[in-house]
Amino acid sequence: MTGKTKKRTVIVSGGTLEEKFTLDILNDPATEYIIGVDKGNAFLYEHEISPDYIVGDFDSLPGEILEFYEQKKSIPIRRFNPVKDATDTEIAVKLAMEFHKENVVILGATGSRIDHVWGNVQMMKSGLDAGLTICMMDSHNRITLINKKTVLRRTEAFGPYFSVFPLGGKVKDFNIKGAKYPLTQHTLTPYDSLCVSNQFAEDTVEIDFPEGTVVLMETRD
Repeated sequence: MTGKTKKRTVIVSGGTLEEKFTLDILNDPATEYIIGVDKGNAFLYEHEISPDYIVGDFDSLPGEILEFYEQKKSIPIRRFNPVKDATDTEIAVKLAMEFHKENVVILGATGSRIDHVWGNVQMMKSGLDAGLTICMMDSHNRITLINKKTVLRRTEAFGPYFSVFPLGGKVKDFNIKGAKYPLTQHTLTPYDSLCVSNQFAEDTVEIDFPEGTVVLMETRD
């Protein structure tokens, strides 16, 4: 990759956090801002990483950890009632929007609770609509929402496979070039598995469509 590395805000949520993968991202120089979300703050506390902001209802964070952060006056905390209309992770994304962050990576947004995973995928739409580049990551998956032409480069690929799914309805005139399974003026629907597990055929893959929102999953075993 050439050019200056784009700085990012990392949201550390309360799902599965794989130690090495998470620490590699948090300690990377490209990470300039960290938002700790509820139970995700336990990971930060255990590894002596100070978040720049903390949000949540804190129903799953040990009280002594919350008390530790409350005593650190340099770290702002937004506390919410557990009975609310948005998940803690969505609140963190809206906070990133409020702070005009443009590149957001969410960790701890996947795990055994598939309802939470799918809710987090849909929740990213508000960030996309606000102009954010936003994705969820774990050691096997990078999940991004796209609404315009997107170019994948083999040298920068997260993994050897990628899949696409429409979000919110059909996507017409959908095209994939440079892939093992290309598409031309296809109607992408939520009712089949045609676009699961595609691969690179050339050094770059172009995904193009005139309108709509698409879930792009880059994966590795």
